[in-house]
Amino acid sequence: MPFNIMIVGQAGRLQYEALLFIASLRTKAPGFAGRVIVAEPQPGPRWDHDPRMTPDIKAALAAMDAEVQPFTNTHFGQSYPHGNKIEGLATLPADEPFVFFDSDTLITGDIGNLAFDFDRPSASMNRTATWPVEELYWPGYATIWKSLYDKFGLDFASSLDLSEPDEYWKRYLYFNAGWFFGADPAAFGQRFADYAVAIRDNAPPELVIQPLDPWLDQVALPLVIHAMGGGRPGPELDGLDGGLSYHYRFLPLLYACGTDAQVATLEEVCAPNKVKKLLKQHDPFKRMVYQGQGQKVRALFDQNNLPHREQAIRNRIKAAGFWKR
Repeated sequence: MPFNIMIVGQAGRLQYEALLFIASLRTKAPGFAGRVIVAEPQPGPRWDHDPRMTPDIKAALAAMDAEVQPFTNTHFGQSYPHGNKIEGLATLPADEPFVFFDSDTLITGDIGNLAFDFDRPSASMNRTATWPVEELYWPGYATIWKSLYDKFGLDFASSLDLSEPDEYWKRYLYFNAGWFFGADPAAFGQRFADYAVAIRDNAPPELVIQPLDPWLDQVALPLVIHAMGGGRPGPELDGLDGGLSYHYRFLPLLYACGTDAQVATLEEVCAPNKVKKLLKQHDPFKRMVYQGQGQKVRALFDQNNLPHREQAIRNRIKAAGFWKR
């Protein structure tokens, strides 16, 4: 089924990541037929600076048939930029299937051929036990998650993965918000905003010691997906977070942890002059890709035997003087 893609583009790092995303999409999925929309927040009272992209980046995106669509922040903005993925859904045409990707994603294959079931929304399972946070006096995973399902009148029991033990984090529906999809971005976005604002402004008492920044989007997302008849993705979507897309987050982590094919795709996509002249404006791209520091980062690790904890990877990169965001 044809579908549209949305990413967020705004001033600073994200505009360069957006350019890389679109360039990789056009390189690795040249037959993709849907609309590609870059949602751009506009200046207003919820920003202390102009969040719009620079004209040269917007021109480059347009030249690659990406549509820059403005939106105004009503609920979020400077205080919670992750909320742009929620409010930006308003830029998509209603009643048309969509897939959202975080801008710091590299397309590495033909995603247009994936068998999405848009009537059963889902999201990335490339997550770790980041929320809720275990505290000395916390009530436990089940109590916290059930309080949220109860708040919105949702059936908690049917969301559980009963193959996982009680009070183990994987038993509870939890996603990485790096990609998600659905049948109608208007309905999805409205519910996402409603749930996120309600949790932020009036969280259940069970969440009293739980941090919501930056996790608010990932707290609300499983509730939205469950409410709209979705759940965990099936094996037909294994190419996402696999051979078709890679949520790298930061360039040093891409070089440290990515496969040879993913690193090769990055450098292939960054090579054309029309892309290179713009990406070089951003210091991490200039140093990592064009000055070769990324390959030096890669040489610090055995990609077949990476440290189990990401913090250990970051610390080694920082100690070598190569951490660039």
